[in-house]
Amino acid sequence: MRRLLYYLYERHLLRQVSEQSMPRHVGIILDGNRRYAKQRGLTESREIYEPGAEKLDDVLEWCDELRIPAITLWVCSTENLRRAPEQVSGILAAIENKLRALASDPQIHRRRIRVRAAGRLGLLPDSMAAVIRDAEEATAAYDSMTLTIAVAYDGREEIVDAVRSLLHDKAKQGKHPEDIAGQISLEAIAQYLYAPDLPDPDLIIRTSGEIRLSGFLLWQSAYSEFYFSDVYWPEFRKIDFLRAIRAFQQRRRRFGK
Repeated sequence: MRRLLYYLYERHLLRQVSEQSMPRHVGIILDGNRRYAKQRGLTESREIYEPGAEKLDDVLEWCDELRIPAITLWVCSTENLRRAPEQVSGILAAIENKLRALASDPQIHRRRIRVRAAGRLGLLPDSMAAVIRDAEEATAAYDSMTLTIAVAYDGREEIVDAVRSLLHDKAKQGKHPEDIAGQISLEAIAQYLYAPDLPDPDLIIRTSGEIRLSGFLLWQSAYSEFYFSDVYWPEFRKIDFLRAIRAFQQRRRRFGK
């Protein structure tokens, strides 16, 4: 009976959201892996992070069904890389294994999903950098959906990197410092972000009950709508996702006007 009620509620939510416009870009902060594992007595690094990595398949299926063209998942911050070595190795192993699987996943190719990574990728092990490169090359021609994996990512560092790259490029062109200062603008900096071709996220979701951005897409989220779910990331269900979409659709967006 419970399964039937869940199914009926899911179908009801799906009908509701399907009647309204969808976000063009959804960002998700994947939080709660360790707390989920602790509840279940899971202690090995592989056991802690693999359930969250596998949840990605569900999210891609939901986005494909709703025709959401872009999704960015924050899977690892630069702060995460400062954790205990065994935790870092568990996080990176789960991400690396999932990216390797995505490169050859028939569903990725059938749905024509472009996979790419964003962050300070130079901080990652060579093996992971190679897997990222393979996944990006295998899906580079696809345009139905863009899946961006934010790894070794921090929003403040992204802005710093963008400004630094802008200054370097202008200096190479022989620009005088005063001329460079006059050319710095919102549009100029935006061109140097990790994924400048993506639209700003319309909706940002954070799981696990934490109510903060923690540095996720700081530049791009100026006019994003936020949705905070109490569910740990590995337990995130389709009805939780549909509730977030419904909440987004019910809000009146003014963009500061």
